[in-house]
Amino acid sequence: MKIQNAFSRNARAYNQFNVIQQKVAEELIGKISDTPASILDIGCGRGGMYRSVSWPLKEFVGIDFAEGMLALHPKAEHIELFIKDFNDPDCFTAFQNHRFERILSASALQWADDLDSTFSRIAALNTPVSFAIFTSDTFKTLHETASIPPLLRSAEEIETLSKKYFNAEYELLRYTLEFPSVREMFRYMKKSGIGGGRNLLGYKEMKRLMAEYPLDHLEYEILLIHEEKSRAGQ
Repeated sequence: MKIQNAFSRNARAYNQFNVIQQKVAEELIGKISDTPASILDIGCGRGGMYRSVSWPLKEFVGIDFAEGMLALHPKAEHIELFIKDFNDPDCFTAFQNHRFERILSASALQWADDLDSTFSRIAALNTPVSFAIFTSDTFKTLHETASIPPLLRSAEEIETLSKKYFNAEYELLRYTLEFPSVREMFRYMKKSGIGGGRNLLGYKEMKRLMAEYPLDHLEYEILLIHEEKSRAGQ
């Protein structure tokens, strides 16, 4: 799987390039008013969400499809890590009878092949959720300059799908990240993971884009989805 290999290959460099992802993790954790002691983290990577939790945990279960990322995740007796792909219909089967107090996911679910089905399988765990999902307005100017469609879903589509399964509050976050040069900007994109390891442009097209890109920064848009209680627990 190309995306999976890209995340594993860049795992060690990822921490220095995931500035926005870490901000998103901190924003998401800030939404949680209680102190859930048992957490499932979907797309846990190398542990950004775990490191953002400021309260004691009895159990932290992380799943990720990139073995290279999991190898760098913090390890402890209360941490369990599984190599799982949330696009697999059987991904959450092992957790059906498990009672987590909160399900987290930051900067991962935008890569769902079928977000509707993924939301449905998560909702079946009957646990309040807190998600941060990058939207199609991430890299908006870049996509417009290169005349390529966005890789991700719009905030409106994500929210519409989410409302089928969760009684959540929604908030849009927007960030810009400045760079000293366009070359440094593209280097960051390659290593940060937001592009998912997907190369949509050939060498000539990329060279033209670097010459024509009108900004000194990248734009990001993230939809926060937060439940105080799961729909089943209302």
